[in-house]
Amino acid sequence: MPRLLDSLPELYRELLPGFFRQDVPEETKATCSNCAMCEGSAQGSVEAVDGVSRLFRPDTKCCTYFPRLPNYLVGALLSDERPELSEGRSRMEARIAARIGVTPQWVKPPAKFNFLYKNGTQFFGRAASLRCPYYAQHSGGCTIWPYREAVCSTFFCKYVAGADGRRFYMSLKTYLTLTEIQLSRWTTLQLLPDYILSGKDRPELQPSPLAVEDLDDAPPPARAYADLWKGYVGLEVDYYRECHRLVRGLDAAGLDKLLGLDGLIELKALEAHLGTAVSSQLPRTLKFNADATVQWMPDGSVALGAYSDFDAVALPGEAYGLLVEFTGRQSVEAVRHHLREHKQADLSEDVLLELYRHRILVEV
Repeated sequence: MPRLLDSLPELYRELLPGFFRQDVPEETKATCSNCAMCEGSAQGSVEAVDGVSRLFRPDTKCCTYFPRLPNYLVGALLSDERPELSEGRSRMEARIAARIGVTPQWVKPPAKFNFLYKNGTQFFGRAASLRCPYYAQHSGGCTIWPYREAVCSTFFCKYVAGADGRRFYMSLKTYLTLTEIQLSRWTTLQLLPDYILSGKDRPELQPSPLAVEDLDDAPPPARAYADLWKGYVGLEVDYYRECHRLVRGLDAAGLDKLLGLDGLIELKALEAHLGTAVSSQLPRTLKFNADATVQWMPDGSVALGAYSDFDAVALPGEAYGLLVEFTGRQSVEAVRHHLREHKQADLSEDVLLELYRHRILVEV
């Protein structure tokens, strides 16, 4: 099994606590090189259980998302001279030159993208207009992958451990996002302290109305941009590289101090969620999830969905009659005994665990 640390940007190898050096199950169901959500994938996609197609476009896959990259990861990309990253560096340099979403703390999505993303429906994986600017259409890969941010490091369309796997990776995203916020604030405080002291790093509680330049994909007014960058106007690339240099000089104890109590709490939550995700122990009592979506297929099989729109389970049709026997009034072993005695059928613990992880069966 891979180490958790191996799935994250290399910059974190010496910074993150020992927890990240343990093994985690490989997410084999989310096959990015042959997208499991595209029609005809080798992984095979179960038909949508609610009649709404959610197959992804092969020229977007799940990359209909615009990452918010912290300053030190931007600097890491710009400092990496490997030929295979030349396209990613060029795209990043072009974004910085355009000045849209470029701040001392982040290179972030334009306000118009955020508005469309928050107000769109059924677009994820399907809207070419929301395709990531760092996506490589010719290969279906990412031009900046070694320096991806928290969302891109933790999203999978399907999880080996189902709902428990998703909860673990959402907890990991929270921890990494906290890390990105604190490291980017720390570097900015050293290089452009006025940006932090004036509160420009604080998230907006209410998004501002879109300005003319937002609608026209134009940079902010020169005066507003200069107010952000002060003496680094025109030297943004150097600034980002310096942010990277500062983070490289930090050690694990330094990061731990920056994350403080919030980091300790999120790490404890992360440890607990991993324990649940890798556990093979079933709850003593299970019942069929009344909220599960059930779709009968033309071949007589049944597709069941619960925890995710992207991850349904296909079973032989006769299995449905066995699942509804799990009412929560008897233990799992008592129900299995009843099925063996009266229906000459059984559901193994492995099958029951898979159904529980998908929340087709739920704990009472």
